[in-house]
Amino acid sequence: MRIYTHPACTRHDPGPGHAERPLRLVAVTEALREAYPDLQWCEAPLASRGQLLRAHGDGLLSLVLDSVVDGPMQLDPDTVLAPGSAEAALRAAGAGVAAVDAVIKGEDKRVFCAVRPPGHHATIDAAMGFCLFNNIAVAAAHACEKHGLSRVAVIDFDVHHGNGTQAIFDTDPRVMYVSSHQMPLYPDTGYVHERGVGNIVNAPLPPGTGSEGFRRVWRERLLPTIDGFRPQLLLISAGFDAHKRDPLAQVELDGEDFRWITAELVAIAERHALGRVVSMLEGGYDLAALRESSVAHVGALMA
Repeated sequence: MRIYTHPACTRHDPGPGHAERPLRLVAVTEALREAYPDLQWCEAPLASRGQLLRAHGDGLLSLVLDSVVDGPMQLDPDTVLAPGSAEAALRAAGAGVAAVDAVIKGEDKRVFCAVRPPGHHATIDAAMGFCLFNNIAVAAAHACEKHGLSRVAVIDFDVHHGNGTQAIFDTDPRVMYVSSHQMPLYPDTGYVHERGVGNIVNAPLPPGTGSEGFRRVWRERLLPTIDGFRPQLLLISAGFDAHKRDPLAQVELDGEDFRWITAELVAIAERHALGRVVSMLEGGYDLAALRESSVAHVGALMA
């Protein structure tokens, strides 16, 4: 199994005290190298403007890629453009594109992209919620446009709803977006009535939800929905901020819950998608929880 990452992804620095700090990625990559010494590590390429334009407008590309950034540039209360951010964002999106190419070509069945900044809040036209480009959306659009897939499932178990991913695909029946997330919580989207063209499935979780409630929602509602879609490719927005140690939310999961949901998704991929799964790191802001969760997640991907 291969991992896509790049040192440039640690050079996006939102500043002192910011939750989405470079040490997040260091924790993930160190933990994976220690736990699984036989992983194949690959350099994340730069995404092209054409690949990004499948998910984003030209205005956002110009803002992120063409701005002269001598110091931190605040894009919203949570999101910062810094001198190293443009390359980091290009590598993060490029990792997803390369991973999709690898699994479609049969070079590997499952790939994890250890990258940052995260992506699922970025909309067509706006960077927000720590996210500059929507990495998973760029990957899904690449799978549809470059490889001609007509049933791509994006599965998001980050504790925050992926409003950007939903907005990008809510009129595109080729892409099913399925999310569990805490509510109420930022960004106050992901209500059950948000259905797109029948391709959006949201399962809000109340604060305090633990393993039993999380697994029940997935077992009874979300996993059967994905199975019925018969996806040709599964893409995972792998946020680990639903962990009980995370400081930004109040869902009470642990590493074994992430191992369980990953194994369930791999089983669906084996039934319908030739085993093909691409996972991309999203949130997760406690370093010990990130280490535990990423090792559990990648272990289940490898099984």
